[in-house]
Amino acid sequence: MNHLSGRTVLITGGTSGIGEACTELFARSGAKVVAMSIQPKEGAALAERLTGEGHTCVFFHGDVSKEADVKAAVDLAVEKFGRLDVAHSNAGVLRNQKITNITLEDFHLVINVNLLGPVLLAKHAIPVMERQGKGVICFTTSVAADIGFPEHAVYCASKAALVALMRSLTTDHSPKGVRFVAVSPGTIDTPMLAASCAGWDKPKEELYADVARKIPIQRMGQPIDVARTVAFLVSDDAGFINGSVVHLEGGTLALPPW
Repeated sequence: MNHLSGRTVLITGGTSGIGEACTELFARSGAKVVAMSIQPKEGAALAERLTGEGHTCVFFHGDVSKEADVKAAVDLAVEKFGRLDVAHSNAGVLRNQKITNITLEDFHLVINVNLLGPVLLAKHAIPVMERQGKGVICFTTSVAADIGFPEHAVYCASKAALVALMRSLTTDHSPKGVRFVAVSPGTIDTPMLAASCAGWDKPKEELYADVARKIPIQRMGQPIDVARTVAFLVSDDAGFINGSVVHLEGGTLALPPW
């Protein structure tokens, strides 16, 4: 991952699951990482661990649904490291219920984090990258953008909207040097997935085993699988990949519907 050395990277949701794996991989590959999240304890511990290993990682406590926080995180990266090469819009939340049971509170939470957050990050990162003449913004979407998961209507809608956002940004801003890409994970072993197991009549381990057997590759994904893909997509080696979504779902989308 030498192509990450010296790059300045901002990762939202950077202290848990996929975001934590990206923070660790990028920092250990020589990038200067600003990890943003609403988890102060986890963020401080992650930054301390990585800096203790001799890497560069700064934690920023902020909420992606608040414009002042997003702007402050972008400003921090630029003020501390002089530029912003990569912005990874990764923060996300999940709420499960049928649309007939949705509360406005849950609706606004999902949309504000999963869609407004990426909008705000793009709003403030793009001008920096256009001034530099180069930069990459990567979005973490989901196969939920392509599959009608039961009791996930608003979550699915937020992730599908994120793909449309990414493609529109490509037409508007790539002529000035900014690339836009997205990763679309399937079933990844993260704290968010573990939390979704609450209330089932089977323990998490059995549920995970059942899911793994249904995936053609016969295992669930790990956060590092996504991190390695993001690392490639934001590198110059992927310089002609633009406005594209890369699926990481072990073959789930290839399954027949019966």
